[in-house]
Amino acid sequence: MAPAKILVVDDDPAIRNLIHRFLTKQGYQMESAEDGKGALAVFEQFNPDLVILDVNLPDANGYNLCQEMQSRTGVFVLMLTSRTDEADKIRGFSQGADDYITKPFSLGELGVRVGAILKRQRIVTTAEQQCLAFDKLVIDPVRREVKLNEDIVPLTALEFDLLHFLASHPGRVWRRAELIQEVWDYEYVGDQRVVDVHIGQIRKKIEIDTSQPALIQTVRGVGYKFEAPNIAKQASPAP
Repeated sequence: MAPAKILVVDDDPAIRNLIHRFLTKQGYQMESAEDGKGALAVFEQFNPDLVILDVNLPDANGYNLCQEMQSRTGVFVLMLTSRTDEADKIRGFSQGADDYITKPFSLGELGVRVGAILKRQRIVTTAEQQCLAFDKLVIDPVRREVKLNEDIVPLTALEFDLLHFLASHPGRVWRRAELIQEVWDYEYVGDQRVVDVHIGQIRKKIEIDTSQPALIQTVRGVGYKFEAPNIAKQASPAP
């Protein structure tokens, strides 16, 4: 399997070069950029699997750049910032970021975060390749597509993973900590409201009435469950 491709975007040359060298030694294929304009140019040519993106760039807002990149390819994004305010993290997650790490950080922690994100690209088993069909909602894990009434639902990579996981276990109630462990794939240290943010984003895209969600339901005091409108039908993925 070809090594994963990672683009690191940071205007601080010391941090940028440190990350670049460290992840190169870990076997990843690396490119870097120092500003938003350069990042988009490299992004188009390089087509990375993951972008490590600084929030504060001289010519761009990292949150906006995250959305721009994900609208093009659904790339994974790890936000990098010196901000420690939880509200900033929630904002980052709400705009599509897959993870968030604050400066200063250890290279060991960075390596774990990167590995956990990229593990979502693993080859799925035959059972996991089955489309999940719930009335007018169809989830295709091979194409990583969700359709509602035959229309494509634009989900970020993490939103897809979270929806697919919940829909694969209809009726089961999951605590936030369990969802973080299953979907984020490591022990996330931080505010578990990150789950609420992603659930809210998914609901906006698939629920008829977000104030009374029918598919992803809140179980007060516990967490969330996916409630199928009828028994899930499984079908082979489209050729």
